[in-house]
Amino acid sequence: MLVIHTIAELQSVLQTERQKGHTIGFVPTMGALHEGHASLIRRSASENDVTVVSIFLNPTQFNDKKDLERYPRTLEADCRLSEQCGAYIAFAPSVQEVYPEPDTRTFSYPPTDCVMEGAMRPGHFNGVCQVVSKLLTYTNPDRLYLGEKDYQQIAVIKRMVADLGFKVQIVPCPVIREESGLARSSRNTLLTADERALAANIYRVMKDSLTLGYDVQQTHDYVVEHINAFDGLEVQYFSIVDGDTLADVASWDDADSIVGCITVFCGSKPIRLIDHIRYK
Repeated sequence: MLVIHTIAELQSVLQTERQKGHTIGFVPTMGALHEGHASLIRRSASENDVTVVSIFLNPTQFNDKKDLERYPRTLEADCRLSEQCGAYIAFAPSVQEVYPEPDTRTFSYPPTDCVMEGAMRPGHFNGVCQVVSKLLTYTNPDRLYLGEKDYQQIAVIKRMVADLGFKVQIVPCPVIREESGLARSSRNTLLTADERALAANIYRVMKDSLTLGYDVQQTHDYVVEHINAFDGLEVQYFSIVDGDTLADVASWDDADSIVGCITVFCGSKPIRLIDHIRYK
């Protein structure tokens, strides 16, 4: 596997691959890779001639500097895992390489980027769109592989890709969970063993809510109340939304696809965890 740090070298290598008629799959990551990322890389490797994994901790999508500072950094291990899963290139640029000048572009895709994470983390999705648009320009892939754990992020990126006219197929991939049901996340490494066990209750409560036959508001209240009942868990928001637009729904009949998206603070630090569940 090649480990590349500059845009020029990346584009040179990929140009050679395209001249051979090879297809290119792209998996963007912020590093601290886990089995969720591995599943994306393996799928890309099975569906494309060349798989590129970017390992770049993007500063523009963090509105909390402390969150950025404590985000895990494990480049050597990330490269090993990428290679084991079939990646041909690990692209690990510096911040200066990606942002030689401040990126002043603004992206706006209401209501998709204004609710939930967009409301709680001002500027977050603008930073996501900045970096993903840059990475897509560098790689010009045939397919883009994204994990459904970041459900809202996929919806925003779909809007951005259509807006900017990128000719790329977006491939959403299922959430990979630990045996306990906890969604795999780079942030899980910041949890103690007890906190990981505690965090598993997030998905368990959401799963329980599927079977109750409650209306939308009752389902919302059940999930929030039962998660908050655990000492060490605090729901920041739980939104039951249209699975396509992410607009709130009041009834199960309001949309063909309905998803519950949640963010919970876990532990004494605390660590911010996101997850979702599909209701229909």
